[in-house]
Amino acid sequence: MKIFFKDQSEYFAKHLERLKLESKIKYIQSDLIEKTTSIKIQTKSAFEKINFALLFSYRIFPKNIMSYLTEWQSENREMRVGDTIVQQAFIPPFLKLSQKIIFGVRINEIISERNRVGFSYETLKGHVEMGISTFTIETDFNSDTIFKIHTFSKPGNLLAKIAGPVFSIPYQAYCTKQGLLNVKRQLKK
Repeated sequence: MKIFFKDQSEYFAKHLERLKLESKIKYIQSDLIEKTTSIKIQTKSAFEKINFALLFSYRIFPKNIMSYLTEWQSENREMRVGDTIVQQAFIPPFLKLSQKIIFGVRINEIISERNRVGFSYETLKGHVEMGISTFTIETDFNSDTIFKIHTFSKPGNLLAKIAGPVFSIPYQAYCTKQGLLNVKRQLKK
């Protein structure tokens, strides 16, 4: 985790190269807190006709919460297991008047099933969280389309542990809700 007052977008390529060398944070999944949040999406498209590009281009969180550069986008190709994402979180969620926190995650699974499409990533050393997040677009038994975020995580450093109950946990819940709504807006188009 690196903290800046200046937007780091123009330096993302440099941050990405550094983060590609970082190892994943080691964790025991049974020690982490499991959370699943989801939102139903009213779409005119049948599940198999949905354009999943927004998911695989990582357009999940609104721009005032997070900006990013993915390894696959920087190399002009599709996502692969092992790819790294440099994330710039804005705290508070304002582009200008915020601290810019840089950390990274690594893709560990790409999901392509008949009724479930998505990916998961694990946090890299220095991330404020430790664990794994899975992002999927699914169809259920009622043929409803659902966007789901499923996480196993806990604070990744001492500061996050101390601030967790007061700041980190409510902020993470806010960001997750905004991510769900952002994907819903994009898929309804």
